[in-house]
Amino acid sequence: MKLSVSDLEVKGKKVLLRVDFNVPLSGRQVVDDTRIRAALPTITDLLKRGARLILVSHLGRPCGEVRPELRLDPVAARLSELLGRPVAKLDRVIGPQVAEAIKDLAGGEALLLENVRFEKGEEANDPEFARQLARLADLFVNDAFGTAHRAHASTAGVAEYIPAAAGLLMARELEVLSRCLEQPARPLAAILGGAKVSDKLKVLHRFLDLADTLLIGGGMANTFLAALRYPLGNSYFEQDSLEDAKNILEAAERSACCLQLPVDLTVTRELKPHSAFKVVPVGEVAKGWQAVDIGPETAVFFSEVAAEAGTILWNGPLGVFETAPFHQGTETVARAVAESKAFSIVGGGDIVAALEGFGLAGKIDFISTGGGATLKLWEGAVLPGIAVLQNKK
Repeated sequence: MKLSVSDLEVKGKKVLLRVDFNVPLSGRQVVDDTRIRAALPTITDLLKRGARLILVSHLGRPCGEVRPELRLDPVAARLSELLGRPVAKLDRVIGPQVAEAIKDLAGGEALLLENVRFEKGEEANDPEFARQLARLADLFVNDAFGTAHRAHASTAGVAEYIPAAAGLLMARELEVLSRCLEQPARPLAAILGGAKVSDKLKVLHRFLDLADTLLIGGGMANTFLAALRYPLGNSYFEQDSLEDAKNILEAAERSACCLQLPVDLTVTRELKPHSAFKVVPVGEVAKGWQAVDIGPETAVFFSEVAAEAGTILWNGPLGVFETAPFHQGTETVARAVAESKAFSIVGGGDIVAALEGFGLAGKIDFISTGGGATLKLWEGAVLPGIAVLQNKK
């Protein structure tokens, strides 16, 4: 078990808190503050206990260059509103200006450093940059689970120089995501969607060992159907992943897990809002048509599996939910998951956006703040941002 922020004596201490404030912006306004809100329990806890709090986050992909549109000023403004107190935002990450501002920081006060990815040493996990970051603080707390699979200076490197612990959000992610794999209520149903098989190969193999039922939809399903030589018309699938899909299907035959692909598909000639569509059985996608959603029969079957499950793990939408009416398969299954008595866990990314659009996010037991990090944990990988945290004695 990892050392938690709750185990630390922080009064008067300078605490470097890695948060995930990689939020969507429109001009100088935060469009979605979900990730900021997710960090509030740890921030509030540290401030109440008198920590001198130094917040560090990335935003976007500036690739080591200063990009004005990716400065964290709008984030600082929104965080100040949520906390009901001002949070100063600096224009640098390291340097004399930063050191001086931290020197003047009192217990129970917080400041936000500039976008850490403006520094070339961040994504390279440069030891000297990590050392300079560490010099700013006495303690390091990582609450950015969504970046825990990245070996960057602010997620892993800094922990080589000062004591490191998990934030409340990080600790909760680890507890829930680990428990659902190690001690799940059975039956365990895994739902995987999204576009690419290649992104989830290891997760697919692991779920064949862990899950009772594995349901596959979205563009991923097209690749499996292509591997089975079903005609797919103009449908998207990964040509380079056909052999991988065949291997997974063969592994499923040897597994106790029941792997289920769609039995019908919603197809259209043109992917645009409210375009004409029809439902066809798998194997009857004609030339000029493309599969863009699971069909209603598949949605009912997936929903029945969800209703009978003890634990549900879900990553990735089951169709092109952003374009009506091709959201219907994802929404039907989402409503079944929300109504199920199973403990439901949704792993980041587009499926969270879909659930929020359907008004169902509040009915899911646990929504992970990680996308890639959640998948890496599910596949059994060691996450660099977690491995460097100290173990609890």
